[in-house]
Amino acid sequence: MSETGRRAGPDTGPEATAGVTVAAAGPPYLWALAASGVVFLLYALTLAPTTQFWDTSEYIATAHIMGIPHPPGNPLFIVLARAWELLLAPLGLSVAVRVNLFSTFVSAAAHGFWFLVVHHILRYFSDDRQFRLVGAFVAVLVSATAFTVWNQSNVNEKVYTVSLLTIALLSWLAFRWQENLGKGKDDNLLVLMVFILALSVGNHLMAFLAAPAIVVFILVVEPRVLVNWKLYPALLLAGVAGLSIHLVLPLRAGLDPVINEAAPTCESLGGAITAVVTYGKAGCAALAESLTRSQYDKPELIPRQAPLLKQYLNYLQYFDWQWARGMGGDSVLLASARIPFTMLFTGLGVWGAMEHLRRDRASFLYVLILFGTLSAALVYYLNFRYGYSIPDPYQNIDLHEVRERDYFFVAGFSVWGLWAGIGIATLWQWLGRGAARTLHRATPVLALALIPLGMNWSWASRAQDYSARDWAYNLLMSVEPYGILFTNGDNDTFPLWYLQEVEGMRRDVTVIVTSYLNTAWYARQLRDLTRPCPPGVSAEDDPTRILCQRSYEENTPAIYASDPEAARSAGKLPIPLASPVRTPTRTILAFDDAGIRQAAETYTPVDRDRVLVLGNIEARLRGGSYLYPWQLFALNIINASMDERPIYFASSGAASSAIGVDEYLVREGLAFRLHNGALPDTANADIVSLAVNSPLLAVTGRHVDAVRTRLLVDEVFIHRGGIPAWEHWPDQSTIGIPNYYSWAYYALAQAAYQLGATDEEITRLRTEGDLWNILGS
Repeated sequence: MSETGRRAGPDTGPEATAGVTVAAAGPPYLWALAASGVVFLLYALTLAPTTQFWDTSEYIATAHIMGIPHPPGNPLFIVLARAWELLLAPLGLSVAVRVNLFSTFVSAAAHGFWFLVVHHILRYFSDDRQFRLVGAFVAVLVSATAFTVWNQSNVNEKVYTVSLLTIALLSWLAFRWQENLGKGKDDNLLVLMVFILALSVGNHLMAFLAAPAIVVFILVVEPRVLVNWKLYPALLLAGVAGLSIHLVLPLRAGLDPVINEAAPTCESLGGAITAVVTYGKAGCAALAESLTRSQYDKPELIPRQAPLLKQYLNYLQYFDWQWARGMGGDSVLLASARIPFTMLFTGLGVWGAMEHLRRDRASFLYVLILFGTLSAALVYYLNFRYGYSIPDPYQNIDLHEVRERDYFFVAGFSVWGLWAGIGIATLWQWLGRGAARTLHRATPVLALALIPLGMNWSWASRAQDYSARDWAYNLLMSVEPYGILFTNGDNDTFPLWYLQEVEGMRRDVTVIVTSYLNTAWYARQLRDLTRPCPPGVSAEDDPTRILCQRSYEENTPAIYASDPEAARSAGKLPIPLASPVRTPTRTILAFDDAGIRQAAETYTPVDRDRVLVLGNIEARLRGGSYLYPWQLFALNIINASMDERPIYFASSGAASSAIGVDEYLVREGLAFRLHNGALPDTANADIVSLAVNSPLLAVTGRHVDAVRTRLLVDEVFIHRGGIPAWEHWPDQSTIGIPNYYSWAYYALAQAAYQLGATDEEITRLRTEGDLWNILGS
């Protein structure tokens, strides 16, 4: 029996330790705290200074306003992140930095628990305290600097760092349970673990992937626990208590936050509890649909969305990134410059795993099943399409994921990093032959753990990346006051939400993401958000964040002004207005709830080409297709609003083509304005019709407001962090962003040429466009 007093099984007794006496000292909590501090410092040094692309803006904004992000709503994350943000408020840091630091904190905390886990494992390798402490730190360093772990820990892009913390905590509790067997505390730890597992579902289901490893570990160490029926009521109660975090969703949704995705409101508490306890199988319909993510089409396991071999090849690609992402450039599978490092850390991990098996089979099985669940099994379960940069035989972009999905495997990469670190520690032990003096001489081998730190820094760091926040600012400033802006998806929508809800800029602009406009809940929210506010009520001042039209706020360095000189004297950079700013007098969508529900369920066949008159323009719909709900809503919004609200389409989307209004678009900065009438065919001082022989006409647009766009790109747009002179664009799946800037400059260059500008000015504009184009290629 070991010093902990646990009952020794066939795989955990003295014979399993290869002659090593298991140390009697308690867990090194202070050393684990120090390891967490080092990891936290690393992530803080490379922290994103503001929001980033993809889900970062959505999660920062919803945490800040206690809103509800996309299903399943992540209530645990929202509550924790909001509490953390308030805790750091006295430091004077921006909201974005505070929430990003939340991700840093939970990932660093996870590595503190990983330190304890590895230290526990290394007790079976040696009774040398220094070896165990150094070995645990080496393992934590490799795990923490794996590319995806690092890159997800210095920004709050996803909720998976909270899952990583939960998995690490559960792993440590499982080992503590083993150590406390027979001491009267082991049952309490099991109840706590069930509570944490259930609670973690309120963040993401990923943490629940630790359950198979925990069950097998219990079966190996003390299977009689599972037939202790007296324990089950406490476990059931703990599970229900943990799941109850989901009640935050209907409670908060009922208060109508500005961001309220899927609107999971419930008419009764009983219905909400039923939906939570059954996890969407019964009870309140809206909450159940949110929990089960019915808004999204989760693929079945069979048939595969891509060949299984290609799916595992995609995982291999991501694994290859982890140890030397800076070698080999972009998303090339097994780049030759990275292969030696990938082979090295694969070998170290295999060696660490083999030595782990030889020393203690129980904890080895736990880590093996945990890693297998978080990697091979997860690949099979997720059933992704072709990876973003994995070739398909048909060269069809629709067969691919819209971005790289390496973040789904962040916990698995972290676990492999631990085994690789154990491999380095074992190599150190082997070279030192166990003697303290020779062990010190072998210390240089520990430098292997620094390889991911050095090789991943340039790609994992986000320290100077302002591109998403500045993109949002530049896109919103392209839109006149009280404008309607149709966007396409995550990257031209979520950063705008961040800027509006967190920094309070341009809340007057109604951002409409067309991919959500097929749902009734979103159409209702847009209707309510654009209603005129009741007399004496302001959407900005009301503490309940009442849903009504937010006012045009002059809180940016640039404003739209009918009196430019007055604006300049007030210290503002003015953008000329076509007409004075006026507050809208009606909502953009005059449908009642029943009408919205009906429209959201209507798919109208368009059997022949049709023309719809909207104001002074004609929308041309192609025959042989269907009119989707979002198109129906969009056409109604345009028809009801174009006489009192300017209407825009983000240059990153194709919504205007889908509803047949492209011929009426005029480029203004990063957006296209819908002109209420026919456009000129010749160049003039304001709107320039670009020459039909321009090779870039498809991306620059046929018309450009040269005066306003020139002012926007030269004096209003901001680009911090060194772009467009970066060596590379860090996320290949957002490579369109620099291209959108280049097309604005190319449009201006063509307009300048047609208007007879100087060669110097034309060259300047083309050169600016080329810089962005190179970055986006």
